[in-house]
Amino acid sequence: MPSSLSAEKNLSLKILKAASKGKYAILAQSCYDAQSVIALIRAAEETNSPAIAQLFPITMKQFGIYFTRFVIEACHSAKVPISVHVDHAGTEEDIERVLQFAEKGAAVDSIMIDCSHHDSDEENIAMAKPFCQRAEKLGMAVEVELGRLAGGEAGVRTIPEGALTKPEKAEKFLNELNVDLLAPSIGNIHGQYINPPNFRLDLLEELQSKIGNGTKSDAIIVLHGTDTLSDQLFKDCVERGCTKINVNSWARDPQVQYWEKNMERQGLPDAYEGGMQEFEKACKRFFKLLGSEGKA
Repeated sequence: MPSSLSAEKNLSLKILKAASKGKYAILAQSCYDAQSVIALIRAAEETNSPAIAQLFPITMKQFGIYFTRFVIEACHSAKVPISVHVDHAGTEEDIERVLQFAEKGAAVDSIMIDCSHHDSDEENIAMAKPFCQRAEKLGMAVEVELGRLAGGEAGVRTIPEGALTKPEKAEKFLNELNVDLLAPSIGNIHGQYINPPNFRLDLLEELQSKIGNGTKSDAIIVLHGTDTLSDQLFKDCVERGCTKINVNSWARDPQVQYWEKNMERQGLPDAYEGGMQEFEKACKRFFKLLGSEGKA
């Protein structure tokens, strides 16, 4: 069964539940700095799209509670619904930081408590459960990972070997942790795909039928590992129930590449602005691709 949090009280759930019912998906864009946060907000407002700004634990550690407060205030002040999510909080230190920030008045809307690096589901649950309970009491929706994604990227630990999600375990796993969002392993990896992606779309279909929208669990399915995917594969995943789509390098790399080319010959404000415009372009493309454009 879903957690006791309601979409009326939690912005991430409000955005995602509406998308699930409307058969579109939400861009959950990784943001490493103020420029990317503002670029995401501008893109969402201009296209009238809901969105999620994602922070990595390393960013929260690097810039501290003041930056986290800025991100929350900026996103929540936008003209369209934009929530703040912490992606891949996978160590006790990282999770504690998010929870302690919340206790000090800087509560994000949702958090991924990622204990998938443990060898068994039982160990995953044992580590995650007390943190999930604390996060819910602080008003956060919680995302967990069943199975294990291989690979790594900036801000995410590298996992050498993945493990596919077993749909028959999903309902019990979600109920045990009493959470709303599930990130499955379906052949997706973090980072660049060396070989063409080999997604098990049949697993997505089975997960949707067992724990997705309209089932007893009524869970939100999250897609990780989206670097270099084709537009058609994105669409295939959305059609099979993926509602939160995590994106990183598609927007980050054009921004950084602009800075690399122009930082020495432009003034800093102009270089920042050019990079932000590149970030915006990528976000707008995903709003259209995922069907959230005009849905705010």
